[in-house]
Amino acid sequence: MDDIRHQIPKNKSGRFIQQLRLHIREAGLSYRTEQTYVHWVKRFVHFHRLRHPAEMGKTEVEQFLNRLVTERDCSINTQRIALNALVYLYKRFLGMDTDSLEFKPAQRNRRLPVVYSSEEILAILKHLEGVYRLQVELMYGTGLRSAELLSLRVKDVDFGSNNIYVRSGKGDKDRTTMLPQGLIPELKRQIRRVALLHRQDLFDGYGDVYLPGALNRKYPSAARELGWQYLFPASSIGTDPRSGLRRRHHMHPTTLTKHVRAAVRAAGVNRPARTHAFRHSFAAHLLESGYDLRTIQELLGHADIATTEIYTHVINRGGKGVLSPSDRLRSQS
Repeated sequence: MDDIRHQIPKNKSGRFIQQLRLHIREAGLSYRTEQTYVHWVKRFVHFHRLRHPAEMGKTEVEQFLNRLVTERDCSINTQRIALNALVYLYKRFLGMDTDSLEFKPAQRNRRLPVVYSSEEILAILKHLEGVYRLQVELMYGTGLRSAELLSLRVKDVDFGSNNIYVRSGKGDKDRTTMLPQGLIPELKRQIRRVALLHRQDLFDGYGDVYLPGALNRKYPSAARELGWQYLFPASSIGTDPRSGLRRRHHMHPTTLTKHVRAAVRAAGVNRPARTHAFRHSFAAHLLESGYDLRTIQELLGHADIATTEIYTHVINRGGKGVLSPSDRLRSQS
């Protein structure tokens, strides 16, 4: 049984988590990262029977990370996220050393991505309309992740250079991807819709949008400018969970996911209905068209080309281009 002095009293645990949240916000990390880190810190604390993190260290972190693998059978990505959260907790928040951690790494099980054929994508698009069709066409036409798509601002679509700018993508990196020419008219119509909605929000006493990092302090008027508004705004004004301000955020990811699932079912596509599959399809179809891996890697924003190489296993060359003996026999009969 742990000593009561090493436990977090209920009235103090809330203060500790709130201080951690404030630290994460001051560091300029996203709300999603804040939620993820707080989730894993809470799991870590409960695993060690509510002992205060300041009373623990490397040994307890290693025990927790090992438990995730041995008893929870977690993926390598899950273990890495938990590790990132605990390194932030100790190194940045508590100022304690986290170097030389020793723990059993999760196994990297290779999973082939879900890739829709061109015919399947056309069938899916027939069951989507309006903004949802545009969103799916953008993911397939640019390789954007759904989170990157929904985070786009009006200013990120550059019709002059035919680029779409991805700000603070995975790994907090910026990149550009191509602007599909066939989507330009609909994108311009979408921006006009956003402009009308924004004008109404300003009239109603709203119109401020969330700005990342210190931009709100550096450019106090930017939050009300059209260029900073989300390209795919939410249907209603909501309360910002951090500031408590009432403003319009971007569309919630579950809204897009719901429409994609319905369209995949209606199209009769007997494979998982995932928004990420359109990004996978983008990469695989470019590879089929003869584009080199390095170009595709840059468009996808992969740090390691080995990540991009997975698409060589799913392009339209079943059996790695080898002619089946069965097909050879049939051709001779």
